Amino acid sequence: MQALLRKKLVFDFAGVLFRWHPETMLMREVPHLAPDETSASRLKAEVFQAWGGDWGEFDRGTVEVPALIERICRRTGRAPRDVQRIVERIPLELQPMTETVRWLQRLRSEQHALYFLSNMPEPYAAHLEREHTFVTWFADGVFSARVHHIKPERGIFELAQTRFGAAQPAELVFIDDHLPNVEAARSLGWNAVHFTGAAAAEAELAANGWLA
Repeated sequence: MQALLRKKLVFDFAGVLFRWHPETMLMREVPHLAPDETSASRLKAEVFQAWGGDWGEFDRGTVEVPALIERICRRTGRAPRDVQRIVERIPLELQPMTETVRWLQRLRSEQHALYFLSNMPEPYAAHLEREHTFVTWFADGVFSARVHHIKPERGIFELAQTRFGAAQPAELVFIDDHLPNVEAARSLGWNAVHFTGAAAAEAELAANGWLA
């Protein structure tokens, strides 16, 4: 009857609990560089490198803000003031997604075991902890910068499984909007949901008996 046992629910942050639309953010914050969606998409690729490269090391906690800005400027030729603005304004983009927070609140009231696993640089992690009390609803969580591992690498999932007290990976359900992370979790035996919205995710968890 394993499928009927309650699972430990593990939430991603950006794109699941917090808004994360990089193109929209870039058009808002540096409109002279990203006046439309096409240019914003191009700038996103330059700056974030598909969450690898310099930005991946920022997520990993091995590069701090000044060095990150210097690296991006050197690699892209962008002006330091523009890159600095992008880096510094990201916390304003990370606004709570109301429907997911409401779902999280219901799960908490039903006494589900709640955890998080997020690729998040230290300055942004500290900001979210400081500004949003619902972060305290989780029993525990892993921010990538604090453990020096990033998704979708195997190491961060293995560390999280141990830290969350799961004897078997099948005890965990991971909820993430980034498909490579979902696929990585599944390859390690975790249950996982590709997040496209709170209602759809809740329905999938219920249909699989993971909320029993």
